[in-house]
Amino acid sequence: MLESIRERSQGGLAAGILGVVILSFVFAGVGSYFNTEVDQTAAKVNGEEINLSTLEQAYQSERARLEAQFGQAFAELASSDEYLTQMREGVLDRLVGEILLNQQAEKLGMRVSDEQIREAILSMQEFQIGGQFNNDRYTAIIRQAGFQPNTFRDYLRNELTRQQLTNALLSSSFALSKETEQILALQQQTRDARFLTIDAKPFAEDVVIEESELKAFYESHLSSYDTEEQISVAYVELKSEDLVDTIEVSEAQIEEYYQNNINDYQTDEERRASHILFEFGDDEAAATQQANEVLSKVQAGEDFADLAKQYSADTVSAELGGDLDWFGVGVMDPAFETAAFALENVGDTTDVVTSEFGLHIIQLTDIKPREVVELAEAREDVLNTLKREGASEAFYNLQEQMANTAFELPDELDEVALIAETQIKTTALFSRSNAPQPLSSVIVLNQIFDEALIEDRVNSDPIEIEDEHILFARVEQHEPERTKTFDEVKGDIEEALSETKAQELAKNWANTLLNSIASNESIDPLLAEKSMAWENKEAVGRFAYDMPVEVRTELFKLSAEGESRLSVVDLSDGNVGLVELLKINQPTSFEDAQVDGMAQNLATQQAQSLVLGVVDALKSNSEVVTY
Repeated sequence: MLESIRERSQGGLAAGILGVVILSFVFAGVGSYFNTEVDQTAAKVNGEEINLSTLEQAYQSERARLEAQFGQAFAELASSDEYLTQMREGVLDRLVGEILLNQQAEKLGMRVSDEQIREAILSMQEFQIGGQFNNDRYTAIIRQAGFQPNTFRDYLRNELTRQQLTNALLSSSFALSKETEQILALQQQTRDARFLTIDAKPFAEDVVIEESELKAFYESHLSSYDTEEQISVAYVELKSEDLVDTIEVSEAQIEEYYQNNINDYQTDEERRASHILFEFGDDEAAATQQANEVLSKVQAGEDFADLAKQYSADTVSAELGGDLDWFGVGVMDPAFETAAFALENVGDTTDVVTSEFGLHIIQLTDIKPREVVELAEAREDVLNTLKREGASEAFYNLQEQMANTAFELPDELDEVALIAETQIKTTALFSRSNAPQPLSSVIVLNQIFDEALIEDRVNSDPIEIEDEHILFARVEQHEPERTKTFDEVKGDIEEALSETKAQELAKNWANTLLNSIASNESIDPLLAEKSMAWENKEAVGRFAYDMPVEVRTELFKLSAEGESRLSVVDLSDGNVGLVELLKINQPTSFEDAQVDGMAQNLATQQAQSLVLGVVDALKSNSEVVTY
């Protein structure tokens, strides 16, 4: 009976399922997929909407994932408004791609059956305790994620249907052995080189910039000097988690809650059983006859485990003597479960039982009786639960009082803060692209940048950050979008042009050195004048960090013959590099594990490119509108 479940749990479907669950619960936040309240539209894909709350939740989850994975390295990237904008656009692009694949899978008639959904849910580790599916855990997790059982099944069906399409694409990719070895050779190739880093600053002394050049640069880059609209706000924040420690709970309340929720503090009876499965096949009568014959052997005292190994069609459990491990109510087929739980004593065996999987003979091998967690052991959990519930109730009471006060006294937040027994927080001027927490979500920004709040300088309605986390805001200062004047940016332009021209002069001098080297002339006197010397490097790899990245990249573009062994390159710090390739070192051999690993990487890259190509093709033939 469980053979098909086990087979799928070891194959691609299970891997996909686990990916869905992990990405959904931990990464993207599954609740947003069934949020029927559309705040505002971020994009439309062939008429199907992606709302801002979905985008914001996916963006924040991606940001949290990257922070956890890369720590300070990501924090440095996140300091760039441009990077965060690109990251948000990437998240939206991914959501668009998912919808396009969903639509294509539906168009191709791909379907996932109810039985596949059931097997998928039973096999998910997130819903298991001790390796067995636990219905209480399943219900608690999906409700915490914002689902009811029917909506979660619909969501999972949608995800698995799309995965049918992507898995079909992924399984078609491969890498040729010759291709693999060639790329591995290029990857492991090293080079001997020497290079110069030419400081551009000394050349700045020879730079002359006319006023007309500054004005011409300003006029041609006007859009670069546009400022974003900025505001500063005062706000009062309220979170239920901040109220937990203020909630008093009596022993009587703990006792009452425990008695009223006793089912949450007990484990249901579980049973362990073995079975012998006879599949119907094309001849149900023959299967029934064989089942009765084997039942006679069991009743005659023959070893059940040996009979299971010999006769059971469930090959996986048969190897274990028919053992199905522990299970509770609601896991097995209803007919199978009823028969198994009707057995009274360990060692008892059923008659032949019919289920949707075939015919079974079931033997009870162990019983875990129902267990109750006593109040003394459960007390801390009950206390925390009551405190959270009390905090939640207090939160909504305070929210209502604060909302009324913010409306009645629209010109100040003092009384609003007094109700929450908290402080008014203020910000410096910020734009939509560099808003501080907790104001940085698109939904919050759209409300605090509202024209009415800016013009009237009144308190906002309660703005929801997330569940049981709100704030009331009032705009304190406003600076509209404008273009900076020439006088405001003249100094910046002059500095930028000076650096650019200095780098150009340094590059011209570097090219003079290159030409001298190509003509076999010594450049030592020129280097001595500027107190410079070559840096020699041996066996430089493609991913070495002991030279400027631009120099290393250029080094691997050069050939070892003639002038093509030399190159001048601009460096990102405003200086200039001169590099000469001295020798190319080829790897002599590869280990089998290296070849296999590279082949797998190439196949994976090809598969990813294939999926992205399909998404791009679908985009070109679809109506995708972003807002």
